[in-house]
Amino acid sequence: MQIGHLEARPRVGYFYVNKKPYQTIIDKIMKLRVRDFLSVPVVVSENTVIYDAIVALFVNDVGTLFVVSEGEILEGIVSRKDLLKTTLGKVDINQVPVSVIMTRMPNVITTTMEEGLWHAGRKICSHEVDALPVVKEITQDKIIKYKVVGRLSKTNITKAFVDFGLGKFGSEEENDY
Repeated sequence: MQIGHLEARPRVGYFYVNKKPYQTIIDKIMKLRVRDFLSVPVVVSENTVIYDAIVALFVNDVGTLFVVSEGEILEGIVSRKDLLKTTLGKVDINQVPVSVIMTRMPNVITTTMEEGLWHAGRKICSHEVDALPVVKEITQDKIIKYKVVGRLSKTNITKAFVDFGLGKFGSEEENDY
């Protein structure tokens, strides 16, 4: 068991662990998982017209909608920018489905429940997106597909950071920063 900068072992006793002061915090951050911070996904079907997608975006107060087929299988995503660009054009938003303007798989960056929160946050930053679909890999007809099980946004990561600062993770023993 490790307590700060000392480690305890049976029949050995306590000894100094040569870790830099911030290394303990980094270790704790690297243990955080997406499953502990995800939120409910906001999904629309491929056949949803653009107008209804815009309404769903505002009603649910999100910046990205996940486009799914039957069985919640991820087919693509549509962002605020995609919808805004479309409304500025000469497109009948009451007739055109979101499948026409969405970013399609496999060009969608995803994360999983077991991925580290830090790694998922790095994906969000490097790809300059607002949210990632949290997916579960399934096989249909010998083809790997992704079922949407959650959503990880910049807000989720900010909440994790704030909670971490407040010491809301693990046992009381682990919270002695």
